[in-house]
Amino acid sequence: MTEIERHQYDVVIVGAGGAGLRAAIGAHDKGARTAVVCKSLLGKAHTVMAEGGIAAAMGNVWPEDNWQVHFRDTMRGGKMLNNWRMAQLHAQEAPERVWELESWGALFDRTPDGKISQRDFGGHRYARLAHVGDRTGLEMIRTLQQRVVALGIDVFMECTITRLLLDGDRIAGAFGYWRESGRFIVFEAPAVVLATGGIGKSFKVTSNSWEYTGDGHAMAMAAGAPLINMEFVQFHPTGMLWPPSVRGILVTESVRGDGGVLRNAAGRRFMFDYISDYFKAETADTEEEADRWYDDHINNRRPPELLPRDEVARAINAEVKAGRGSPHGGVYLDIASRRSPEFIKKRLPSMYHQFKELADVDITKEPMEIAPTCHYVMGGVEVDADSAMSKVPGLFAAGEVAGGMHGANRLGGNSLSDLLVFGKRAGEYAAEYARGQASRPRIDEADIRDAEQEALAPFMRDGGENPYTLQRELQETMHSLVGIIRVADEMKQALEKIAEYRERLARVSVEGNRQYNPGWHLALDLRNMLMVSESIARAALERKESRGGHTRDDYPASDPEWGKRNVCCRWAGDHVEVYQQPLPEMPDELKKLFEENH
Repeated sequence: MTEIERHQYDVVIVGAGGAGLRAAIGAHDKGARTAVVCKSLLGKAHTVMAEGGIAAAMGNVWPEDNWQVHFRDTMRGGKMLNNWRMAQLHAQEAPERVWELESWGALFDRTPDGKISQRDFGGHRYARLAHVGDRTGLEMIRTLQQRVVALGIDVFMECTITRLLLDGDRIAGAFGYWRESGRFIVFEAPAVVLATGGIGKSFKVTSNSWEYTGDGHAMAMAAGAPLINMEFVQFHPTGMLWPPSVRGILVTESVRGDGGVLRNAAGRRFMFDYISDYFKAETADTEEEADRWYDDHINNRRPPELLPRDEVARAINAEVKAGRGSPHGGVYLDIASRRSPEFIKKRLPSMYHQFKELADVDITKEPMEIAPTCHYVMGGVEVDADSAMSKVPGLFAAGEVAGGMHGANRLGGNSLSDLLVFGKRAGEYAAEYARGQASRPRIDEADIRDAEQEALAPFMRDGGENPYTLQRELQETMHSLVGIIRVADEMKQALEKIAEYRERLARVSVEGNRQYNPGWHLALDLRNMLMVSESIARAALERKESRGGHTRDDYPASDPEWGKRNVCCRWAGDHVEVYQQPLPEMPDELKKLFEENH
């Protein structure tokens, strides 16, 4: 065994996006010796791509807004599969987290009377997204990063964690490697917070950056923590479509929030054809409530383009399937005919630059060609709502890697407030957990040797599988067989292919040495992508209904019985097992928020 670099901490945060940085601040403020380990460079986390805003019921634009309305919107958007306690804490604590960011130096856009400006977003009854133009995620990361550096928290950049280490059934630390040198590193810590983000690189068309290979999801499952809601994958309605080099890059919902409309190939604004069906089928418990919600939507001049993302993505998919799509298989997003060039450049500077530079399209003069793109996974590590701890003692999760908060579908803007609310909670509770341990856990040296051998295995094989070929085939499988519209036969095909890919993974080989070797890095990531892809496919096959981000062509309706339970995944050594568990019971005082007079 080669010499391995070692460090000791109380809390180790894996990931330096919004959740990871807020967790680090929370753990540090509780007195824990804290480290942040990130796969990329500090400041390059995928959170910077979150452009629209932070959802928080501050009431700056609509005084009627409050946490109860935000909670209700979140639960309805998630088709009532959300963990109600997580949704409650999120709605209650989001405003304070935004004001906290402001106190740390975040520069939000302002209303005429000087308050933090809030914009409309899909699924939210009131305008409640605090924003910085269309660069909100970047400002959040800048502010949190500055705070982390000022506090002196240790940061290990371009360092990838490949395995969680256990002492019995509790966390003892983490094993990883430096991406530049390939040297191995071990972190000894009684508490680990996963903040690794999502799984989008398992799909062919995605808005996600290269880091999103499901590392946290897979490592947690391998350590014994179950995942929840993995069938629910959100396809953001608007991703860039042409030219092929930009396919999947996110087009922020802010375009629609600021007046952009969707048109088919004939120039027709088609979303009005789908709005009433949404309110009757998804929002209301009674016909009267559906009509009231519909009238309220129209009277407040909330455009149908701001229905929840799953509804808009399905509408776009339906237009394309009906032969009314754009030349490259999408539809058009038009803000040029609705807003002045000055307005667009001021409110959407990143979008103007993105289309001008990458697609040679001037969005102040012509529409954007867009199509749905794999954007977010609602599923993740099952955690306790208050503490963010998983079923594995000492293992915490926050942000996209954690499941339960968003149910079957996430509302736009809820992601950034989710990162702040549960990042803080995860960091603070991780510090308290670590301090409460009677003795520090011990790492078995045999586990370190095993992790080292597993990481080096691709170098020991000659002439084996190419990792890039394997990833490309996996992405095509997930895109075509477990995508927006699903049927049982295709998902069974996908599972057969994933089993084949797992056999081929054991034959993957890489050339060269360990110094910055992207092929080697991908070879190690593929294990995670396969575990996550199998979890999605098995959970989607298990849920025999359509709900939120999960649409079954063979079960097109929502089933009330399936609305009472979650699908969970656990690792069985060489495959994923699924099982069902009932939803936690919502208390009566919260149930009343869904009655007719609300």
